[in-house]
Order: sequence, then structure tokens, then C-alpha cells
Amino acid sequence: RCGRPNAGSGSNSSCRPPATSRFPEKPIAAICHGLQILSAAGVLQGRHCTAYPACGPEITLAGGTYEEIAIDAAHVDGNLITAPAWPAHPAFCREFLKVLGVL
Repeated sequence: RCGRPNAGSGSNSSCRPPATSRFPEKPIAAICHGLQILSAAGVLQGRHCTAYPACGPEITLAGGTYEEIAIDAAHVDGNLITAPAWPAHPAFCREFLKVLGVL
């Protein structure tokens, strides 16, 4: 049980955060260990993404494909923008702004 009222019993899908339930339509950006939230929400199936290297196996277990990239680079898969760690902030922000249509 996830501890939320009326969440049901035994169903993880009822415990998913509301923001991740909209993942397919909205741009999502995650850096470092942020992919663990998306992994827990069950929205990485079939997606290509990166994260802090220690999170790679978790992405794979969630049905995603872990992309090993430079520590200062960002990876874009449609509306999913990811990066491995803080040195990627410039590339990460630039790619997210592109997906948002600002750049």
C-alpha cells in the first residue's frame, strides 16, 4: 500500500504521482537520480534515457534503455530530456528549452 487514502490494495498504479501519469503528453526533464521517480512511476517502458551511472540498471529493469553518455551531455527521446549529473546543466537546460519551444 502506498499510504494514500483510497489508493486500493496491492496496485502500484494507484500510488503513482499525478504528475507522472501525464508523462506521455508533457515534456519531462530528469537529471542524475531523478530517473528513479520515473522508474517507480512505470513510465520508462520503451524509452531511451540517461542518468547517474548507478541508476542504469534501474532504468533497464523498468523497461527503458540506459544510454551511457558524457557527464556533461544531455539525451533527448521525444519529450523526455535526461542527463547524468550536474556538469550537464547547460546542455540539459538547452535541450529542455528546445522541447518546450522556447529556443
